Amino acid sequence: YLPSMRTPTAMIVGMVLCHCGLLLTFTGTVAPSWRQVSHISNQPIDFVLEQGIWDICTERQSTHDRLCGQADELAYFEQVPVRVAQGMMPTSLALTLLGLVVAALGVRCWQKEPQHLLAGVAGLMLLLSGLLSLVPASWYTHELWTLPAPAGGMLVAGYGLVLSYLGSCLEILGGLALALSFHHCCKER
Repeated sequence: YLPSMRTPTAMIVGMVLCHCGLLLTFTGTVAPSWRQVSHISNQPIDFVLEQGIWDICTERQSTHDRLCGQADELAYFEQVPVRVAQGMMPTSLALTLLGLVVAALGVRCWQKEPQHLLAGVAGLMLLLSGLLSLVPASWYTHELWTLPAPAGGMLVAGYGLVLSYLGSCLEILGGLALALSFHHCCKER
């Protein structure tokens, strides 16, 4: 009688965190609200402009009338932090998906033993994907108040930016948890 090998806790934690990170990063990437501008001159008090990395929306908060696809009159999309985010966020998502496929192959499931080397490589891929989304989110936050905005507006970080941050951090933590699989490879030698 051979005792069945359990999937190591670090692998399970890594897989759960990375899947949650993927969901949050994806939502943050497509969300039209990386930044909100309110109290804009010559606009009603409840008027809010939301700027994402792909779209600009306006909303009247009292009536919840929302219009997306607004014209980019301030050349917001031409700004370097926005352009960088447009390139790095989808790249991060693609690398996360690839990393999760490699992780699924390494984290046992249908095998008797996990493939620690494969899980460790997946962990490094997922760690990198988390860094790839953390960089544009951090840069955008740093430049939040310098990006073009309507006159007199009050600027705050939007939910898309917050979700991108959270997703990035979960992917980094999940990648680190999976990378702990390398320890088992070293132990075997």
